[in-house]
Amino acid sequence: MIRFDHRDTGRSSIVDVDRHPYGLADLAADALAVLDAHGLPSAHLAGASMGGVVAQWLAVHRPARVSALTLLSTTPMGHDPGPGRQRAAAGQPADPADLPPPTPRFLRHLADTDGDPAGVEADVALFKVMNGDVRPFDEPAARAMLQRCWARATDPAAAAHHHLIGARMGPDLLAPLSTITAPTTVVHGDQDPIFPPAHGAAVAAAIPGARLHIVPGMGHVYFSPGLPEHLADLIAAQAPAESSG
Repeated sequence: MIRFDHRDTGRSSIVDVDRHPYGLADLAADALAVLDAHGLPSAHLAGASMGGVVAQWLAVHRPARVSALTLLSTTPMGHDPGPGRQRAAAGQPADPADLPPPTPRFLRHLADTDGDPAGVEADVALFKVMNGDVRPFDEPAARAMLQRCWARATDPAAAAHHHLIGARMGPDLLAPLSTITAPTTVVHGDQDPIFPPAHGAAVAAAIPGARLHIVPGMGHVYFSPGLPEHLADLIAAQAPAESSG
């Protein structure tokens, strides 16, 4: 398994986005560079949230590099989830403009905390909202992970640059997901406050042969006892399809 920090996160390169703006295609190119560095012609890609959109881009535009896909807690490529700025992705069977926005509770939390100091405790509070109220939230585990993230980040504020990506819509993002040939599993929580379940259903409906797995009680983060292991099993379950196809 290979994991890496996207640009502007962790210990990866920090980018001057005013001089060198980047988009989703650049994040996808970074992933390909990681595969190239490891001498891998293709890989089973597992991506969550924005990472799931990066994986969709690669499966559409670089299909030979993608042997299988597991897409978690994500939305159709080309859909801008910003309130009031939702866009259609060409080739989707349902109009992505009809996909629901983030939940009122999540939006209210963002509004209520706007301007608060950034840090581990602010992120723990955000993760608690993103977890939802159905499954228990393992706050100590979330805090420990976030402490590691903040400690290893060269510039924690740089991660905010990723929020600009949705505004840079180009023809590459509007390519239809129906061209994806990689065996695909879509995993989505029925309590996701950022991308409600209809987003995962839209992704699965757009990709030929994709399997949709709805996880009861799961939100947009994975800090509930037993949940990481369950998701790992779902990712590993894609392996037979990967080897056969």
